[in-house]
Amino acid sequence: MRTHLCGNLNETLAGETVSLCGWVHGRRDLGGLIFLSLRDHAGIVQVVVEPDSPVFSDAERLRNEYCVRISGTVRQRPESQWNEAMATGKVEVVAEQIELFNTSAPLPLLMTDEDGEEIRLRYRYLDLRRPRMQRNMRIRARMNQAIRNHLDAVGFAEFETPILTKATPEGARDYLVPSRVNPGHFYALPQSPQIFKQLLMMAGMDRYYQIARCFRDEDLRADRQPEFTQLDMEMAFVDESNIQDIAEALIRAVFQDTLEVALEAPFPRLTWHQAMQRYGSDKPDLRIPMELVDVDEHVQHVEFRVFAGPAADPGQRVAVLRVPQGADMSRKEIDAYSDYVARYGARGLAWIKVNDAAAGLEGLQSPVAKFLDEAAWNGIAAATGAESGDILLFGAGDWLTTSNFMGHLLVRVGHDRGLTQSGWKPLWVTHFPMFEQDEDEGRLYAMHHPFTAPAGDDPEALLADPGAALSKGYDMVLNGAEIGGGSVRIHKPGMQQAVFKLLGIDEQEAQEKFGHLLEALKYGCPPHGGIAFGLDRIAALMAGEPSIRDVIAFPKTTTAQCLLTDAPSEVSDEQLAELHLQNRKT
Repeated sequence: MRTHLCGNLNETLAGETVSLCGWVHGRRDLGGLIFLSLRDHAGIVQVVVEPDSPVFSDAERLRNEYCVRISGTVRQRPESQWNEAMATGKVEVVAEQIELFNTSAPLPLLMTDEDGEEIRLRYRYLDLRRPRMQRNMRIRARMNQAIRNHLDAVGFAEFETPILTKATPEGARDYLVPSRVNPGHFYALPQSPQIFKQLLMMAGMDRYYQIARCFRDEDLRADRQPEFTQLDMEMAFVDESNIQDIAEALIRAVFQDTLEVALEAPFPRLTWHQAMQRYGSDKPDLRIPMELVDVDEHVQHVEFRVFAGPAADPGQRVAVLRVPQGADMSRKEIDAYSDYVARYGARGLAWIKVNDAAAGLEGLQSPVAKFLDEAAWNGIAAATGAESGDILLFGAGDWLTTSNFMGHLLVRVGHDRGLTQSGWKPLWVTHFPMFEQDEDEGRLYAMHHPFTAPAGDDPEALLADPGAALSKGYDMVLNGAEIGGGSVRIHKPGMQQAVFKLLGIDEQEAQEKFGHLLEALKYGCPPHGGIAFGLDRIAALMAGEPSIRDVIAFPKTTTAQCLLTDAPSEVSDEQLAELHLQNRKT
């Protein structure tokens, strides 16, 4: 039906007859001459219909998004008419035959970036025709192929795990599926294949991977999907460094094969504590050339209690963000940043403008400068490297809270002032705390998940001091986004039971929910571990898209709706009766 793709025509084909299929992207009628833009998934080419052409009347009837086949001769355009913005901009096709496959109704959207997201998702099949969306989906397809090529070559085998499985007590809410043949019982859609991939290691499969669909019934969040795709990997007889080396080699290969981008090797590594201390985030964006600096030792003696109190408390900190040449910030801008960090728990944001670094205290402009003496300022200046024209932004209080709000401030200021550098900045964040404390509920939660191994091997020591425990968990971060997370898993029953106990999962619940795992751990379970990568997020980064919805063919809205199919929808009473359910409307 076609001999070539529209986007693949070039001057080497001049003089050849081609047959193209696609959609009319645009039409210009100059009276005696008609220019058509013909589009397929490979790109756009210009078609010329000359006034004496037998298909001139056919071309006059064409409109945008009509589906056609056009045959004609390729000719090179005069150099003065070259369009460097198009891959096919040096050639055009002189139409000799036009076959209309289908007309198009008037379009309900503009087919441009000006369309709102709601109408784009409602008519997704039209939105996906756009070159930008075609490019995004092709990037994703190449990424998936690169993943399979690399993992197959290094000894991994692709296995499938169940979609209908068992509800678990940890993580987000499960999507539940009622069982027709087991009245009153429910399946759960998997939040991840975690337990099954561990069981595959116990079964001797050694190296597993799967491009897996996962489901989480989460509350509304701007850039999350109720169903998402992750690359799931697990391997036996490995430690943290083995897994990280394998995963890092994979991501380098995927970026090289998909984008022809060479990522640095090896990726830098930061412990969780280092990342929080220096960047206020466990997913720092290393493209922003700013860091947080502790100045506790320099302000412990000052009379300003907002600084002196936290500086003297090991559980708190006084952190400074130096913004190069930021002294031009207006008071309105500073107040806006103060309001911004208040969302993350800050009680205020102190600041010092360094108008003249050589003048010491006399060269400062700040409401807090009067509380500082020469020793305090000299220490702060030396620690931060403050120079004339800079502004210093201070946060003080609880260590984790201060780290968190100052980290958000660092990113916001970096973007606002255009400090973010181009390129790709990957890193590993390692040695996460084993648990995090929920102060309101008075209980512990697993920082990663309840199957992550602690750094130590003694269950009794873990039970005695869980707050001090570090895990064998790690995250891969790229340009400020967590793209993958994993860990070495617990492979001994006693340690797994100790972790369940600390998480408030008693023996009965552990047996009900995880009995199959605990049983399997008894039969010669090997040391094992793995990692899972969020493919939606990686594809969005590769495509330069801020939202993962623009790299998913048929995404849901932030309210978990599919506007294209109008899902979720009501079902009949007869269907509910088959499932032994009743619709109780409130």
